[in-house]
Amino acid sequence: MNIPGDDFYALLLETLNARGADTLQRTLYLGLREAILSSRLQAESRLPGSRVIAGQLGLSRNTVNAALEQLTLEGYLLRSRQGTRVTRLAPREITQEVPAVTLATRVARLPAPTPRGTPVPAFTPGTPAINYFPLPLWRRLYDRVLREEGSALLGYGDPAGEPSLREAIARHLALSRGINCDASQIVITEGALEGVNLCTLLLSEPGDTAWVEDPGYAGAKTAFSRTGLAMVGMPVDEEGMCWEGRQASRPRLIFTSPSHQFPYGSVLSARRRLALLTLAQQQDAWIVEDDYDSEFRYSGEPVPAMSGMVKQAPVVYLGTFSKTLFPSLRIGFMVLPPSIAKAASPAIGSLLRGGHRAEQRTLALFIEEGHYARHLAAMRRLYRKRYRQLREVLNAELHVSHRVLAGEGGMHLTVAIDGIDDNAIVQQAKAYHLAPAALSGYYLDSSTGQTGLVLGYGNTSASQFTPGIRRLQTLITQQRGRA
Repeated sequence: MNIPGDDFYALLLETLNARGADTLQRTLYLGLREAILSSRLQAESRLPGSRVIAGQLGLSRNTVNAALEQLTLEGYLLRSRQGTRVTRLAPREITQEVPAVTLATRVARLPAPTPRGTPVPAFTPGTPAINYFPLPLWRRLYDRVLREEGSALLGYGDPAGEPSLREAIARHLALSRGINCDASQIVITEGALEGVNLCTLLLSEPGDTAWVEDPGYAGAKTAFSRTGLAMVGMPVDEEGMCWEGRQASRPRLIFTSPSHQFPYGSVLSARRRLALLTLAQQQDAWIVEDDYDSEFRYSGEPVPAMSGMVKQAPVVYLGTFSKTLFPSLRIGFMVLPPSIAKAASPAIGSLLRGGHRAEQRTLALFIEEGHYARHLAAMRRLYRKRYRQLREVLNAELHVSHRVLAGEGGMHLTVAIDGIDDNAIVQQAKAYHLAPAALSGYYLDSSTGQTGLVLGYGNTSASQFTPGIRRLQTLITQQRGRA
């Protein structure tokens, strides 16, 4: 076994002299590790004693011993009464080439992600008016929760979510959505997407079929792709999802946004709702009802949820506070039918860990003390005004032939425009701090989908409407001029 010579100490001295902000111990450890990994210190080489190394390098013996002990702990060195020697490691090929990465096949089927930066560009779909959120009030409630409960909230908590929040949500749903449920049926999730993921895990097997709205919510398609479900797209018309008269594989899950379809804005008619409930019961399927922004309806009464239409409805109801409050809160919820809630309780404990307890307790207070209802009312007035203003601007400034698909609610308008490359328009719009979404991107097959733009106005002030639409009109005109 060879003992390293002067070049060994020269290497370590060079490393120590260039150590930067690291401690001497850390620098010595890194230098020795790299020498072993690069075979400059060969396997079975015996190192000098720590006293000798310390003297040669001008270090304390404690520093040297600490570095050697760490390397021994990690398996690079072996220390015994006979001395310290280098471990024989598995052969390591040194290469400067970046290896090719092959992702799982299912990753290629995932929809393109939506950019989510700060500040939020104009016309970004799905983003509420976060500058109108009563942050000082929220901070006071949050401080109150910490003051009253403190370290008691630092553990994981109930995997299904804080009982106080689940009870507050149950009371809110009974009043606002016509859903009579018990708090035990509610599971708090990290946004609506986690609710969709849980539905696929609890209620389906790989290879099962999921019916989805086409176009529809990209998050659902992501969840179904990652769990190996086969998706069948159902077209959308003025009455919502349209499956009648179509031949399709028997579904296990049926994903729909019946109160305000995304992105078309249509409302699933009562006739189709009842027919879909009957179909689900007959085919042993579960309806996943995405109720992402039904709180914002601008004419008439809110549309009741499917979940509350009939007893023992085969419906899992999904809601989120990302659209009604602010996105980074990352709190959503699912309402399970009693039979599923009972059967899935052990699984929920395995799949979820709880957490965000202070935020959940704060949200419970925000709801129970009436602040949530008042905030919803204020946002409903704001979005109604912006909705009408944006329609007026589209009528005045968008001169290309188009159709506005909106519905009477929500935080976005969809503008269908035939014969454009909507993805190219969206990419070009980024240079002008505009972030509409390409309508074709919400289809299962974007190459055959309707083209157009989805314009979010929740986060966009009315002063940005006219210059923004004019810019989009210019981009469309330029594109058609090059065609």
